[in-house]
Amino acid sequence: MDTEAICSACSWSPIRQSHCSYHSHVKLFYSAGNRGAWSLGSKLILKERENALPNNETSNIQFLTERTSIPIPQVVEEWTEDDGTHFLLTKRIPGQCLEEAWPTLSAEDKERVAKQTAEYLMQLRDLRSDRMECLGGTPLYSAFLFADDYKTGHGPLTSDDELWAEMSRSLSHVPEEARSALRRRMPSAAPYTFTHGDLTIVNLMVDKGHLAGILDWEGSGYFPVWWEFTHAGISLSAEDAEWKALLRKYLPDHTEGREFWKDFWFLRQYPDLEERGLQFLNSCGLSLPEKM
Repeated sequence: MDTEAICSACSWSPIRQSHCSYHSHVKLFYSAGNRGAWSLGSKLILKERENALPNNETSNIQFLTERTSIPIPQVVEEWTEDDGTHFLLTKRIPGQCLEEAWPTLSAEDKERVAKQTAEYLMQLRDLRSDRMECLGGTPLYSAFLFADDYKTGHGPLTSDDELWAEMSRSLSHVPEEARSALRRRMPSAAPYTFTHGDLTIVNLMVDKGHLAGILDWEGSGYFPVWWEFTHAGISLSAEDAEWKALLRKYLPDHTEGREFWKDFWFLRQYPDLEERGLQFLNSCGLSLPEKM
């Protein structure tokens, strides 16, 4: 057997295929980092990942099922192997991933999906906590909000000052005058509302021009009230940017929070600043140090 031709995901090979007429209906359709997702025929989805934080998807799904009418996957089973590998088996939501359907949707369909998504997300606005945290009082995880490793937990946090203390860790090399000016621009994080936090085009399912489901709740929790709107401005592709621009039209407007975060994100690159970071630095009456 030609070991170089063996699939590292399923252990199958062209040679083994040539010896039988079997064609698998188990397909690896998504992989990123330390995780992958398999479709098991047309009915089930199996998600596999290292047993690393955050890993709150099952508890988040159960929580939302009890409190909202948002169309989300139904958990069939979950378990963790002795080596720490975590598996989550869910029922498959009918339809297509929004990314796949996007080129075929009409402008009217796209607007409808954005509006329906925002309407469902409004149910999350009523789910609040007195702390910024994940369910069960566990830390938040967000590589974008805190500008660090996605596996680094933060909190629970109980105030704007505590939130800023966590965010500003990535600005320790930035002049104090700029950090102070940015802190003054930070809008209040309250009320701390339950937030999906990753409404990218691959995490929505559509069917016949209508929203069918919202996926990937593993990193959700009680975030600043402006975070859902702000994160919906972070795009991974041209199609994702188009989708999120439509979605923001129907979400509660938190432009102030989004603009604050954008300045934060670009300022962390100091002293190798892009145009936005330079503009903010200049607005503080500062300039870059001269290169030696």
